Amino acid sequence: MTSERQFPNISARNLEGLGVNLPNAFAGQRNVVIIAFEREDQPAVDSWVPWLEQQSESDPELQFYEIPTISQIFAPARNLIDGRMAAVIKDPIILRRTMTVYGVVSKLTGPLGIVDRSTITVLVVQSDGSVTFSATGGFTPELAVELHQALYPD
Repeated sequence: MTSERQFPNISARNLEGLGVNLPNAFAGQRNVVIIAFEREDQPAVDSWVPWLEQQSESDPELQFYEIPTISQIFAPARNLIDGRMAAVIKDPIILRRTMTVYGVVSKLTGPLGIVDRSTITVLVVQSDGSVTFSATGGFTPELAVELHQALYPD
């Protein structure tokens, strides 16, 4: 599905502890951003990783990011929650590309047109912050074809 949206300016922190501003922290010309809302979403997020790693190996302009989005009510426990995630992950590459957002979730979902928080949302975000693709759910070959077409429209 194509979208004509801008990724909103949101504060986040990667799992190495570095504070970042989104979408400025997305370093690729093309960025795939996976937004998750529940811990139970992780298998769906993980289902995209092998395909995205393969794509980014052949395209140095492509980066991908995982954005766990957590309600403001849990912000006081951020260090604990992020610390537990980092302790499980350990891989510095994954720690850098995983950026947690704590806050009023609608500040992210509203501008991006995300209405279903029961699954992950997969976006293509260009270097200027424009969102050129949006889909929901874990990896399927059909969604991968749509995402590839969005990344390389020519």
